Amino acid sequence: MTATGLEVFDKTVQTTNIWLNEIMDDHGDDRHVAWHILGAVLKALRDRLPADLSAHLGAELPILVRGLYYDQYQPSQQPRITRTLDEFLEHVQEGLKDTRPVNPADATRTVFRVVAHHVDLGQSAKVREALPKEVQALWPETVGT
Repeated sequence: MTATGLEVFDKTVQTTNIWLNEIMDDHGDDRHVAWHILGAVLKALRDRLPADLSAHLGAELPILVRGLYYDQYQPSQQPRITRTLDEFLEHVQEGLKDTRPVNPADATRTVFRVVAHHVDLGQSAKVREALPKEVQALWPETVGT
C-alpha cells in the first residue's frame, strides 16, 4: 500500500524530500526555506537557458520539482540574457524575497550541487556549459569539465 495511493506520487514526494534535505544540510532545518531556495535558483537557471535545453533539464526533475521549475515560465521570453554572475544572482535574490535572508551565491552553489548529483551527468554538463563562465564557477567541479 502506498501513502498517497499512487506509487508515482509517493516516489516524487520521496525524491523531492531528498533534494530538500540536501539543501537543508547547507541552509538550516527549514523545509519552506529549502523549497524557496530550490525554486529561486531553478527558475533563474531555467530563464537563462534556451527553451530546448530548459525543457530537457525539466524532464530530468522529479515531478513536484518540475512543477516548481515551470511555474510562471514564459518560454517565448527566453533565454534571458545574463552575462554576469551579479545579474544571475539578482534573479536568484528576487526569487528569495519572500523568505528569510539567504545568500544567493550560497543558495546557487547548493542547488547546482543537488542538480549535478541527481540529474544525468551529460544533461547537467550541457546546462553548465550554457551558462556564463562566472556562473559556471558556482557549479561543482566534478560536472562538465
